[in-house]
Amino acid sequence: MSRRATLAIAVPAILVPAALFGLLEPARIPTPAAVRTGSVAHPSPAYSRLLARHVRDGTIEGISVRVVDYASIPDDPDYQLALTELADARPETMDREARLAYWINAYNLLAIRLVAERYPVASILEVGSEHENVWSMEAGTAAGRAVSLSWIEDMLRRGFGEPRTHFALVAASVSCPDLRPYDAAGLDAQLDEAARAFLANERRGARVTGDRVEVSNLLHAFHEDFEAVGGVVAFLRAYAPPSVAERLEGVRLHDLGKLPYDWSLNDLARTSVARQN
Repeated sequence: MSRRATLAIAVPAILVPAALFGLLEPARIPTPAAVRTGSVAHPSPAYSRLLARHVRDGTIEGISVRVVDYASIPDDPDYQLALTELADARPETMDREARLAYWINAYNLLAIRLVAERYPVASILEVGSEHENVWSMEAGTAAGRAVSLSWIEDMLRRGFGEPRTHFALVAASVSCPDLRPYDAAGLDAQLDEAARAFLANERRGARVTGDRVEVSNLLHAFHEDFEAVGGVVAFLRAYAPPSVAERLEGVRLHDLGKLPYDWSLNDLARTSVARQN
């Protein structure tokens, strides 16, 4: 299951029943020998340009978030080029850091595709049908095969064992981490930055409320992924702001509260930024 049954706390009006969740088995798609070289760099130039052009800082319902101009993305020539470069790439020829960056970028680009090609929608959870939810439906082509968001996420969790990945995957929602391209050369620093920036956002990542610490449900839903680094609390001590980290003495996972998770779209059209342009 991906996004752990929508983190079990989706807004009731757009809650997807957990029974519908599953993985889409990837089907190999034949590709010409000319594109089997893995020569396309990642993040691909087109993907980087696409994000630079259509992603910016904004505020939605008082929450600071990188917002996406979904309405204009399908008309950008770099959009189809980025999808082609994603499909043609061969991550099996890349080293570990490049593969990890590639699949993070793949998840994020295909999440954008699922929304942008059905826009306007209020939430990514509206994509799909009663028979196939957004996580398990075919999202597009990556590395020459049809994939779902669930398949990519499951492969990342099993294949890389990198808990910071959770602060890089963006499922087109307000409470998700911020969207950016990732590359092999600076990946470790980029993942560190993504984790720290997310946890520093009091509405999305972590905050002290009264006598307890509340954190994103990402950390609760995927808590076992943090065991390799000492567990969720140890991770928070290392990456959360000092105001949070200093309140963790003697705290265990079950003592941590859960911040509300907003699955509404991280859409530029909902922000004051859009009204100014």
